[in-house]
Amino acid sequence: MKIDLKQRDKLDPRTKVFLLFLCIIAAIFAPSLKYELILVCIICIFGIYQHVIRYAILSLLAYIVIYIFTILLMKWEGGFQVSLISFLGLIHQVYPCGMMSGIIISSTHVGEFLTAMNQLHMSQKIIIPVAVMLRYLPTIKEDLGHIKDAMHLRDVSPSLLGFMKNPLMTIECIYVPLMMRASQTADELTIASITRGIENPVSRTSLIHIGFHIQDVIIAIVFIIINFVFIGKGVF
Repeated sequence: MKIDLKQRDKLDPRTKVFLLFLCIIAAIFAPSLKYELILVCIICIFGIYQHVIRYAILSLLAYIVIYIFTILLMKWEGGFQVSLISFLGLIHQVYPCGMMSGIIISSTHVGEFLTAMNQLHMSQKIIIPVAVMLRYLPTIKEDLGHIKDAMHLRDVSPSLLGFMKNPLMTIECIYVPLMMRASQTADELTIASITRGIENPVSRTSLIHIGFHIQDVIIAIVFIIINFVFIGKGVF
């Protein structure tokens, strides 16, 4: 029995990739911070629709803090202020794309992505690395949890205050084991994927029916209109 994505209130993975592409264009052509804020709010609504509610709301609140800080900083004067605003400008352009990517990753299973990419006849050289990446990203949170537990045993705080008190020790306790674990996990995921036949040239079968529905068309049209508005405002 096939599981219809429409019944699960989900979008087709190909639609999500298209939305990410439109989000990148909109972030590039956004004429002001106000439009960036509007774009982030729309992405937040999209995340709520995709049932990634906690991530979407927290991401919106974090961007509002960055937005207010940027507005206040623009009223100051000085060389340091110019450098910091330039850095924040880069964050404002990248943030919507990163937020959209997080929502897509959180709401898309690897099996759905592989089925959609196979229907697009994508090369295995592209599908396999992306599939391994999607499998690896959820393990980062688990690895960080284990690292934080180990840091508490050594009386090293993984918080921002602990980093300010002892930055070298914090970096050593977090980044070094995380990088070593990342290499090991990538090898394990690659071996597991090959064992499960990810390189099999035969067309994959799936219990999930991948297809475009009315919600895909509506959301795609909304994001296309947003792009036309942003590009028009940015050019004129």
